[in-house]
Amino acid sequence: MTMITAGEDPLRNLPDPSRLIYGLRDTGYDFNTAAADIIDNAIAANATAVNVRVELQQDGRKFVYFGDNGDGMDADGLFSAMRYGAPKRTSAKSLGKFGLGLKTASSSICLRYGLISRTSLETPLGKLEWDLEHVEDLNDWKMLQEPVTEVERHWFEELCGDGKGTLVVWSKCDRLLSRNYADPGGAPEKAAIRNRIKRLKEHLSLVFHRYLDPTDTTYRTVTIHVNDEPVVPWNPFFPERAEQVLPDHARVLPIQLEDESVHEARMNAWILPHSKDLTKEENDEKARISSRAQGFYIYREGRIIHHGGWLGVFRSDDPHYSLLRVEFDFDHELDDAFKIDVKKSRILFDPALEDSLRKTLTPFWNEADRRYRRKDKEVATNFAVTHSSSNKTIAKVSPKAAAVVDVDASSQEVTVNNNRGAGIRLTIPVNNNVDPDRVFIEAVDDITSGHVWEPAMRSIGSSGHRIGVRINRHHDFFQKIYLRAAALGDAVEGIDFLLWAFAAAEQNNSDPELANMFEDIREEISSNLRRLLKDTPAPSPKDLEEIAVAVAEAEADSEVVA
Repeated sequence: MTMITAGEDPLRNLPDPSRLIYGLRDTGYDFNTAAADIIDNAIAANATAVNVRVELQQDGRKFVYFGDNGDGMDADGLFSAMRYGAPKRTSAKSLGKFGLGLKTASSSICLRYGLISRTSLETPLGKLEWDLEHVEDLNDWKMLQEPVTEVERHWFEELCGDGKGTLVVWSKCDRLLSRNYADPGGAPEKAAIRNRIKRLKEHLSLVFHRYLDPTDTTYRTVTIHVNDEPVVPWNPFFPERAEQVLPDHARVLPIQLEDESVHEARMNAWILPHSKDLTKEENDEKARISSRAQGFYIYREGRIIHHGGWLGVFRSDDPHYSLLRVEFDFDHELDDAFKIDVKKSRILFDPALEDSLRKTLTPFWNEADRRYRRKDKEVATNFAVTHSSSNKTIAKVSPKAAAVVDVDASSQEVTVNNNRGAGIRLTIPVNNNVDPDRVFIEAVDDITSGHVWEPAMRSIGSSGHRIGVRINRHHDFFQKIYLRAAALGDAVEGIDFLLWAFAAAEQNNSDPELANMFEDIREEISSNLRRLLKDTPAPSPKDLEEIAVAVAEAEADSEVVA
């Protein structure tokens, strides 16, 4: 037990400096969210320009510099900013919130970080640093105060300008990359750094897009450069082409806090065009349609703190809802209502708000689903699946089927001899002048019953009709199963044979009294298949391309064998 000396408060229990400062490295940041937190501080300091520099030295050492032209800090300001749990900012609207972001964000990536700042060109540069290994050695909350180096002075002038501003320096960056490289500073590590820079630019272009967009007058315009390349704003709602579908009365959400005060959040629901209605450039640069991009985009004071996913309001990641994105805005007054975390990248909805949002958004969730599926069906319906091999096999084998006695194309009636007797009259589709390769099996667009298949009497002319099966190209079974089976060769034949056998058995065992029963069976099978396949995704455009290649290769192989 630790001894308490005279005069000490017996209940005072200070944290262990070494354990705590290392423990705070693991608060959930990654490089992108940590960098965004540093930029929050620059914007809070009224910066209009932020410059980020990621440097890989020849020996593998890594540095990250963040320079801004904001208000800068004097000695007292530096000391306060470097305190874990810094004093509250004077403006509650500030993007900084807990007084921990600079420290926890920085230490999540590096073991040593510092601030260099001044409030005017006439004042000298001030500098303070935290070095986690130094704190560990002393086991004391003691910073470093060393002279500004020539390298640091260079980067201050380069990234902050020649006046006031602040430079954040990350060194000993042991977590900038996910692994250590056998050749430090070599080509593989350089490639990894380039990829980190690319991903950072993408992240910042979304998170700060309202600040980056000079046409958005709601927020102060801020330019951000990463390694001298400008970060271009990406508006995830693509307002030039998307449709805002929420009615005006649903776009304002009054939210009551525990103190009974009421503040407003604002919401828009955007349904984007289907990717197949966009050019490649529009989809790659503007819309970026994907399952992960659907859902809520949450803004606090104009800065995105959460993007993608449905936060428990709906199930996530179903591609059929990928056209719907919800813009949700609130200010600092509602921080407590939404349980904002330290790194400002998580939000929690109250269960009552979840229910309200679900009720409001469900019609538009369903509409996004309909628009996605409608376009997918158009593409899938136009995709050709060959049934020629199945037709040839059935013609050659001549399986057991009802004997056709007479056919009346005008009345769509046939007379057959089957297992029910001779001269059985049945009402059934009659198709004349059919393509010889499609007599027994054909996928068609005009089945209005919704059934997967229907039997038919078919002929290449106007006589010599044979039992055939017409397959509904619009049913989910065709679009989700048949199309995928097309890449497997024999699988299509197997399904063709099964459906033809069903159709042949129906005609060989039906009569006017049993005809309705067979139709009910087709209806029930088709309905059950539709339910079972509801959540099965249709093949994507990429899937269809791969299927087409596999079909072409299979046909080429069969020609060689023949």
